Amino acid sequence: MDNTKEYLIPALEPLDQYNRELAANVHPSGWRNPEPKAQYDLVVIGAGTAGLVAAAGAAGLGAKVALIEKDLMGGDCLNVGCVPSKALIRAARTHAEARDGGQFGVVFDGHIESNFPAVMERMRRLRAGISHHDSARRFRELGIDVFIGKGVFHDDRSIRVGMHRLHFAKAVIATGARAVELPIPGISEAGYVTNETVFSLTTLPQRLAVIGAGPVGCELAQAFARFGSKVTLLEQGKQLLPREDREAAKIVEQALLRDGVLINCCCKIKGISREGSEKIIALQGPDKSSSLRVDEILIGVGRAPNVDGLNLEAAGVQFDRRTGVKVDDHLRTTNRRIFAAGDICFPYKFTHTADAMARIVIQNALFFGRKKASSLIIPWCTYTDPEIAHVGLYPAEADARGIAMETIMVRLDEVDRAILDSQSEGFLKVHVQKKSGRILGATIVASHAGDMISELTVAISAGISLGKLGSVIHPYPTQAEVIKRAGDMFNRRRLTPLAKKVLALLLKFNRQ
Repeated sequence: MDNTKEYLIPALEPLDQYNRELAANVHPSGWRNPEPKAQYDLVVIGAGTAGLVAAAGAAGLGAKVALIEKDLMGGDCLNVGCVPSKALIRAARTHAEARDGGQFGVVFDGHIESNFPAVMERMRRLRAGISHHDSARRFRELGIDVFIGKGVFHDDRSIRVGMHRLHFAKAVIATGARAVELPIPGISEAGYVTNETVFSLTTLPQRLAVIGAGPVGCELAQAFARFGSKVTLLEQGKQLLPREDREAAKIVEQALLRDGVLINCCCKIKGISREGSEKIIALQGPDKSSSLRVDEILIGVGRAPNVDGLNLEAAGVQFDRRTGVKVDDHLRTTNRRIFAAGDICFPYKFTHTADAMARIVIQNALFFGRKKASSLIIPWCTYTDPEIAHVGLYPAEADARGIAMETIMVRLDEVDRAILDSQSEGFLKVHVQKKSGRILGATIVASHAGDMISELTVAISAGISLGKLGSVIHPYPTQAEVIKRAGDMFNRRRLTPLAKKVLALLLKFNRQ
């Protein structure tokens, strides 16, 4: 069967050699769905991260598995999320490094420009190269029956795909989420791109409006500004990255301003119109109205779970169109035979979270496990430059739970490697339980904060104290040495007046 025309073309533009390679892997033309088995141990709807991990993990343990995908295998992460966005961000960082090379004694002749078509072609080439990991053929080779087509629940024990009916002992809903249109008058007529369609651009917008100053909005606003767009970031709230540490968000805000991003907070969009190739955004600020003329609009907010069209009612699965499929702490839906994982049911919409949830589902659905989603320690990172990474509790959350907490903070301008890298504008904040020093949460602002946060995630998961991390040898010089410094600072604070007196007596004795 060939569903290419119906599902594929809109997501993969331009259809060059790299997107054709991607399509051949994740939605192959002419793919023949297998004859269904009499019954499957597990049927998975959705071949994004959660679905792929659940299917591969279950098959690897000997289960009979079917995997259904109507669009592109690999889901958001491969096709319109993590993979393409990080390719763009890396290219933008290289441009900024070249631009700022003078501080390192690097001299360029002439003006530095970005070749945006080449940037996008590189992204498509790398994405296509990675796509074989998520390909239909690879998963078939893993012993999984891969069905390309729309899966719809027939009843509480079976799913239809085209003319086929798949009977299951257990099923997993992993259909993810999608970008939604904001309720702004005139936005459909004016046209816009989202995080799902922005990667189809082949020409750099000279003037770009980014709506929403969350992680996606900030990442792409900075990247496009570095490529040479005149970017205006529009945010209805008072500040950027409202979920992050305020001091951390302020550092990112200053970085965006240095890169030329115009930031307009506390503004409401009253409507959008079009005059020729220009898009005109009517804004209402705290004190006055204004208008903004741009060539393109990028919407960086608004996600909705993909619950429509699944016939969940026939399966006895309760859902909400805003929050998605309802699950308990074991990720089981209101049908005890059906589980859910990933963006379809969880507020933390990250690839690594979907992966972790899929592993919980495998244990709970197939092997009578009792793993809980609430036990997950979930780190995340916003990939601006510098990055913001966080894991665990914030102080306000600890206060709400009645946990006595103190915060240890070390700035990167105290860390030699950060100074040598000219990346000293950042910090580490570690939130620890008083007395015990057990780590409850942490925020890092650094060039590669996402790589550094894992050490603290392990510490939280294992119940390791910050004082213990102070005794761990870190290679010198690295920016991760900031964690050891935080441990040393905590240990110094633990020296009580009595302990200091005892140490003084020991030193006096040692001199004799």
